Amino acid sequence: MRAIIQRVSSAAVSVDNETVGKISKGLLVLVGISVDDNPADLETIAKKILSIRVFDDENGTMWKHGVKEIGGEILCVSQFTLMAKTTKGSKPDFHNAMASDSSKSMYSTLLDRLGELYDPSKIKDGRFGAMMSVSIMNEGPVTIPIDSRKYEYVNPSNALRTITSNPKAQSLELSASSTE
Repeated sequence: MRAIIQRVSSAAVSVDNETVGKISKGLLVLVGISVDDNPADLETIAKKILSIRVFDDENGTMWKHGVKEIGGEILCVSQFTLMAKTTKGSKPDFHNAMASDSSKSMYSTLLDRLGELYDPSKIKDGRFGAMMSVSIMNEGPVTIPIDSRKYEYVNPSNALRTITSNPKAQSLELSASSTE
């Protein structure tokens, strides 16, 4: 499961020009559900949404409070496109996204779990599967991707050191070219 968390002063979701979800200060969370996701993934994401410290304290010190500590609201928006693979060609591949019926059930369970762990009146959402218009007033901006499974980017300079320090590895040559 993947989520994009955005710290907002306000956010709203509309379907067919009708506002279906709206919050003031809090988090807008875009949620993508993978074919491999299970209840453990859901629990990990729910706890991370509620605990991640993206709000300042009363002295203006950054990264001190989570949404619960400031009494903020959460607006969740289902977004299967977060599961897109873009490694081949120029058309996104959505085969990693969970099928709609199963995904709708897991998304609904996520909303319920957030309400159980926090305050159900502070959890809002869009309309699952609908074409939505999302408007936000992002503060910072602060936008943080989270994933229920451990994925890390490799520092290219460390990877190069590892490859070239291995005598059996082929040497890599990096070159930069510029066009004039």
